Amino acid sequence: MLFIDFYVDNLMLNPYLKDAVTAADRVLLEIQRAIVEGEIPAGSKISEPELAKRFDLSRAPLREALARLERCHLIERTPNAGARVVKLSVEGLRSLYQLREELEGLACRLAAEHMTETEIQQVRELLDQHLSTQRVREGESYYQEAGDVDFHYRVILGSKNPYLINILCDELYYLVRMYRVQMGMNGPRVSRAFDEHKAILNAIACRDGELADLLMRRHIAASRRNIEQHLTERGTTHG
Repeated sequence: MLFIDFYVDNLMLNPYLKDAVTAADRVLLEIQRAIVEGEIPAGSKISEPELAKRFDLSRAPLREALARLERCHLIERTPNAGARVVKLSVEGLRSLYQLREELEGLACRLAAEHMTETEIQQVRELLDQHLSTQRVREGESYYQEAGDVDFHYRVILGSKNPYLINILCDELYYLVRMYRVQMGMNGPRVSRAFDEHKAILNAIACRDGELADLLMRRHIAASRRNIEQHLTERGTTHG
């Protein structure tokens, strides 16, 4: 686990990071959370003076934080128009989830080969915790915090592939979370999603990478359809 521990500690957008190292780190995490949870609305214009005042930050570290948010696809810059929070759209969802389906399926195959029994048991305990502390049984809510308390994040780390981890846990992670948190963590699909997590983990525990891959692909496809329905009901584009 030394390599994974080292790698996770050094992710550019490290969800394990409890205490921000620099002012830019601190504001990055705060803006990141606000965008993912919709506190800063999708599609809204980014005002550097307002953010600098809100987070009590000088312009240089703020611009560094915004550049990092752009690299993880939470904001978009347009020439002569400034920066905006990314919009949540059906087209964007489909493109993102096509890639997610392929890569997380691969992560499951690799996790079935490389996760230790201890790691698998820790994820089992995580799912037990999710069931005991959330309204999963009633199908009301299945909110997962970022990082090591997110089932998907733990499975991706279990792949032990640094390039895959970089793409899924750094570059795309928070954009995926933005769709999941704002559109996909409540409603009738909640209990099914939890059961699908358990089935995926069981396949990994049985070292059946092919089945784990298939189940994860189906799980993400179902999630995409659920979010797409929410987006369509809200008028195709949110924000």
